[in-house]
Amino acid sequence: MSTPSPDSLLGPADIRELAAVLGVRPTKQRGQNFVIDANTVRRIVRTAQVKPEDVVVEVGPGLGSLTLALLETADRVTAVEIDDVLAGALPATIAARMPDRADRFALVHSDAMEVTELPGPAPTALVANLPYNVAVPVLLHMLDTFPSIERTLVMVQAEVADRLAAAPGSKVYGVPSVKANWYAEVKRAGSIGRNVFWPAPNVDSGLVALTRRTEPVKTTASKREVFTVVDAAFAQRRKTLRAALAGWAGSAAAAETALVAAGVSPQARGESLTVEEFARIAEHAPNKEPGQQ
Repeated sequence: MSTPSPDSLLGPADIRELAAVLGVRPTKQRGQNFVIDANTVRRIVRTAQVKPEDVVVEVGPGLGSLTLALLETADRVTAVEIDDVLAGALPATIAARMPDRADRFALVHSDAMEVTELPGPAPTALVANLPYNVAVPVLLHMLDTFPSIERTLVMVQAEVADRLAAAPGSKVYGVPSVKANWYAEVKRAGSIGRNVFWPAPNVDSGLVALTRRTEPVKTTASKREVFTVVDAAFAQRRKTLRAALAGWAGSAAAAETALVAAGVSPQARGESLTVEEFARIAEHAPNKEPGQQ
């Protein structure tokens, strides 16, 4: 692999010039904040442990700051972009900045939530600066749709990063924590300052690293059944599980029966349970026949 020139990445002046030429103004609606610091995108690639053999999928590449840094290391990069203008401009930016790597880049012009297949080899890693307003659903959709993704590093709002990486018993442990843990081991992987973005957001950002479980959660319940229990448990997080799962089970008494059968205290609250315990509860759902999937 040839070594890219030092100026192949985008700096603050490059980003603003490119945006001006395209008539692009970052929109709050799509949660767009473009990274303008080359050191930051290289740090993200290092933290993601991107290897020369990796096939990386990136969601929301914007003007291409992180895309170019990924192409320096990865074998291939596929970017998913919903914005018409940004999607139209990105291939030309890659060709101009990194011509010897342009054939290793592919663009999917689509809403990431609707992507069900990608061109080329199956992705091995997901690396993205995710728009704050859709970060969790996009992350879960990609992990669910592409089981070949072994490693993920996402930059999200610091509060969202804390929730995703929270352990049972934490005040911020909730639905995103449990659902992410269904797929992967999750941990905080650093913080990102506001001054590396244009425009600078009003919130801090954090990096979250996810490593795909080598063995899925052992359960006879389906993912949908487990997630239904998780959603019900946190819909009224101050209530005990006996009360919170009454609607799911049909009554508080039925919820208690399922909880006891699963070895979970009816007086416990959702924030104290692991994903494995939620799966056990789902296995004992009322009207679920033994062995039924």
